[in-house]
Amino acid sequence: MLSYILKRALAMIPTLFGILTLIFFITAFVPGGPVDHALEDLNGGGARAEGGQAEGGWSYSGRKGLSAQDVNNLTALYGFDKSPLERYELVLTNFLRFDFGQSYFRNSSVWSLIKERLSVSVALGAWTFILTYLVSLPLGVAKAVRSGSRFDFISSLVILGAYAVPGFVLGVLLIVLFGGGSFWDIFPLRGLVSENWSELPLLDKITDYLWHVTLPVIASVTSHFAMKTLMTKNTFLDELGRQYVLTARAKGLSERKVLWKHVFRNALLPLVTAFPMTFISAFFTGSLLIETLFSLNGMGLLLFESIRGRDYPVVLATLYLYALLGLLTKLIGDIGYVLADPRIKFTSQEV
Repeated sequence: MLSYILKRALAMIPTLFGILTLIFFITAFVPGGPVDHALEDLNGGGARAEGGQAEGGWSYSGRKGLSAQDVNNLTALYGFDKSPLERYELVLTNFLRFDFGQSYFRNSSVWSLIKERLSVSVALGAWTFILTYLVSLPLGVAKAVRSGSRFDFISSLVILGAYAVPGFVLGVLLIVLFGGGSFWDIFPLRGLVSENWSELPLLDKITDYLWHVTLPVIASVTSHFAMKTLMTKNTFLDELGRQYVLTARAKGLSERKVLWKHVFRNALLPLVTAFPMTFISAFFTGSLLIETLFSLNGMGLLLFESIRGRDYPVVLATLYLYALLGLLTKLIGDIGYVLADPRIKFTSQEV
């Protein structure tokens, strides 16, 4: 087990290296870089003029009213006076030390921006991840045990309806119904806490936080729990038809013991392997639209704003951390797979 973990950890290095290389060269040669954006801001976003050459062979448009020296100064400020290979070597050196540098346009270090926004994404993702499994596991088991019943039919209709509605569409509907859109003004639509949250007593802080997080969590959880519920049901149905279940029942074991002592452990294996994907999707997939709808300054919104504004240090750091987190959660999922079934060995020998 330890050797497997060590091999996987070592395998992460070339994977991260490849991901970082791909992202860097995509951002390095995409048109409309940070210098272009800075020139547009300096010109008030006005009309573009004839382009000109700066140091390093870079050509820019939108430099109306600016001298070639001004363009060269901007080029040097953002590091584009160096060749792509020189900048690539610098990025690799810094990223190995987790030094992500400064944001181009936010007058702050990339680390501080990520730490500021990460708490919002962690809060939303943690609630989504926890509630998804708290709802889907018992509901999926209940549907498997009562397969073909009226409960199974009605709950399947609800689940399929929830799965068919994207999270951002449900978010809009929740805002219209409960956020002061057209009906009831019950829940707030900005941030995770109120402005005077730090001044509130402890119980009021908890209440205020739950009050703010209710709508975005509901919008984020719905489609996730629908998929996991159907997966849980199908997994349990598959296990309930196996020979060892018939043997356990023939020995006189109660249905509860058969279900939770024998079936649950075997049915848990596919769900454990789905942990990493659920974790990543809960934190990042669809978070951009949810964060935008409910004015939550999280990682998804930070990445979108950085891509749109060509803030390359933030883009590189965010995607790099996403990749690292994905690899780590995949490794944790494999370890959980072994803990759930010790018979599994990550070697060529079969047991």
